[in-house]
Amino acid sequence: MFRLPVDTSLDLVLLEPRHAGMLFAVIEENRAHLRRYLPWVDATRTVADAQTFIAASLDQFARSQSLNVGLFCQSALVGMAGYHTIDWPNRRTALGYWLAERSQGHGYMTRGVRALTTHAFAALGLNRLEIRAAPENRRSRAVAERLGYRPEGVCRQAEWLHDRFVDHAVYSMLAADWRG
Repeated sequence: MFRLPVDTSLDLVLLEPRHAGMLFAVIEENRAHLRRYLPWVDATRTVADAQTFIAASLDQFARSQSLNVGLFCQSALVGMAGYHTIDWPNRRTALGYWLAERSQGHGYMTRGVRALTTHAFAALGLNRLEIRAAPENRRSRAVAERLGYRPEGVCRQAEWLHDRFVDHAVYSMLAADWRG
């Protein structure tokens, strides 16, 4: 399976069926925190839902369509990050991520996204990465900004979130601009 060591305390790991209970527990513990910005939280109600997500992620990975990894700090799952659908003809993808509330402020996501950005350009040969976040989601936007992703603007009403449309602040990084 895929494992990308980031540093001595952080690893990016392709989740396997055995991780379903752990993934569900992190989502359950952070439900209110995650729901604020993520539309899939309400549909994740059981360990079986986490198993379904993991199975779909493994299938997409096997077909080189995406990569969803768990962020493991000292063997504890603290969040997820990954590439949404990879557009191979145009050599681009979007990066998405979330982190358990108690794990914020330690640099885990910045280090994880840095590693995924380097992997996308160096190992996969992609040319463009995009990160989208709610304009008011300062923590997610700060990850993109710290890593030098360029702001491109705001897509108005880009996503249906629970009961309303929400905007997306869009950031991008090109292979030629990446400094690692």
